[in-house]
Amino acid sequence: MNLHQFRYVQQAVRSQLNLTEAAKVLHTSQPGVSKAILDLEEELGVDIFVRHGKRLRSVTEPGTHVIRAIDNILMEVGNLKRIGDTFSAQQTGRLSIATTHTQARYVLPGPVAELKRRYPDVHIELHQGTPDQVARMLLDDTAAIGLATESLPGYEGLITLPCYDWQHRVVVPQDHPLAASTRVSLVDLAAYPIVTYHPTVTGRTRIDQAFERVGLRPQIALEALDSDVIKTYVRVGLGVGIVAEMAIRDPAADADLVSLPAGHLFGTNVSRVAFRRGVYLREFELAFAELLSDRLSRSLILRAMHGNADDYAL
Repeated sequence: MNLHQFRYVQQAVRSQLNLTEAAKVLHTSQPGVSKAILDLEEELGVDIFVRHGKRLRSVTEPGTHVIRAIDNILMEVGNLKRIGDTFSAQQTGRLSIATTHTQARYVLPGPVAELKRRYPDVHIELHQGTPDQVARMLLDDTAAIGLATESLPGYEGLITLPCYDWQHRVVVPQDHPLAASTRVSLVDLAAYPIVTYHPTVTGRTRIDQAFERVGLRPQIALEALDSDVIKTYVRVGLGVGIVAEMAIRDPAADADLVSLPAGHLFGTNVSRVAFRRGVYLREFELAFAELLSDRLSRSLILRAMHGNADDYAL
């Protein structure tokens, strides 16, 4: 058995058992992928996959154990490379960050700029997506660090730590009836169309739960992944906006909007930083995590990565 066979099995799983797609990712042929998997199965003496003709249909019971072992082996191979990179070239490398649109636009510019100042030869890649996509990018080793508000704690293969707290705010044009309010209520909001986040992102769960608790059904006029999109449609009169507070920290850019606190309605949200469980973190990855929040320290992160993810002081 060899690493090529392991990678072919892993990519077959990641490609939803589509060997043609797996072959494209691996830059090889579909028959080559199929033969490598068959050779590994023959050597192990068990079937990893259930087949229908030449197509893979599902994973067998022993296959689940084989795949878990393969994931661990390939992760440790990756760790060996990371350790080598850390000690042979401590100031260079590639930092891949997976995050949501709101975090990328409003939270990360400062930490990314500071990291680039400290490590000018580190190449930074920023991947944006939904929280579930962020989690998948970490698990697939597309990214080393993830940052999001929703979903991340639900993945067993990830270590997540609280990064910072934030609340929602209501935004309306200056001539809107709510603009003069001192304390907006859920009843007030339910009287108007609402423009806010897609259900998968940026604390939308808390918004829905707040209305549900008091028996109100909000009039959702538009859902978006991006805070700037929400503000744009508020400006053209589509409805009342509900956005994350970090999206309205530039008074000059949002001078035409009135921002109202909504923490008393929707509570406090926690954005979390995440790493793939068991991954060796390089020097500049630890440095970047520390830049994200004064809650995070190198020792806390390393303690969490070594199996004590609940043992931290905030």
